[in-house]
Amino acid sequence: MGENGDRPAVYTHGHHESVLRSHRWRTAENSAAYLTGALRSGMSVLDVGCGPGTITADLAALVAPGRVTAVEVTEDALGLARAEAARRGRDDITFAVSDVHALAFPDDTFDVVHAHQVLQHVADPVAALREMRRVCAPGGVVAARDSDYAAFTWYPALPELDEWMHLYQSAARANGGEPDAGRRMLAWARAAGFTDITATSSTWCFATPEDRAWWGGLWADRIRHSDLARQLLAGGTPGGDLDRISAGWRAWAAADDGWLSLLHGEILCRA
Repeated sequence: MGENGDRPAVYTHGHHESVLRSHRWRTAENSAAYLTGALRSGMSVLDVGCGPGTITADLAALVAPGRVTAVEVTEDALGLARAEAARRGRDDITFAVSDVHALAFPDDTFDVVHAHQVLQHVADPVAALREMRRVCAPGGVVAARDSDYAAFTWYPALPELDEWMHLYQSAARANGGEPDAGRRMLAWARAAGFTDITATSSTWCFATPEDRAWWGGLWADRIRHSDLARQLLAGGTPGGDLDRISAGWRAWAAADDGWLSLLHGEILCRA
C-alpha cells in the first residue's frame, strides 16, 4: 500500500475555472517532454487522469495513426477531454471512465501508459503503478510525472505563500494524497516491481510579468473559490486568512523580481 494506507483519496483541486485555467495550459512539450522521445507513429497510448485533454490531444498527434484512450474517474470529468478532442477535430481518441487502481482493460493492451499529476492524488500510488504496468504490453513504457510541493521555491519570501504551502499540504494529506510525490516516484516504481526505470526531474518556472500575473492570479482565485477553498473553510480556516493568502499571491505576481520554480519528478519505466 502507499503511505496513506487504505484511505480513499479525494481530488484536492476540483474543477473550478481557476484550476482548469492551469490544466489547459499543459502540453506534451511543457509537461511530458521526458516521454515524447519514446513515442512512435502507430503506438497505442493510455492517458490516465487525462483532465481537460490538452496533453492527451498532443499525444494523439505524436502517435498518429495510432490511438489514444483517455481515462477519468467520472463522466463529468471526462467531458472536458471530449470537448478538447472535438475542438481539435481529433477522432483518434477513445474515452472511458475507469479508476487507476482497477483499470478496465485487459493485460498487455497498450504500448504506452501515461499519467500526469495523478499519483500524488491517489490512495495507493504503488498499486496504481502496478495496474499501469499490467495493462502495458511487454517492452512498452509506463510514464508518470508528479509535482513535489515541498521542493517548490520562490522569491521574494512572503509569509502568505508559506502559509499557502502549509494549508495545501495539510489539505492534500487529509484527502489521502501525497503532495511531495515527485521525490517518491523512483521508490514507488521500484515497489511496483519495475526494474528498468529512468528517473528524472524537470521544472516549470514563472518569472516574466505575464507568467507571474497568470500563475499568481489563478492561485489567488483558487485559494478563495476552488474545492480546496471549500475544504479549508469547512475545516475551520477563517475566510480572512484565505483573503490574505490570495492577496499574497497577487503581491508576488506584482513584484518586479518575482520568481517561482516548481519541481516535478518523472519516471519512464520499461514493462
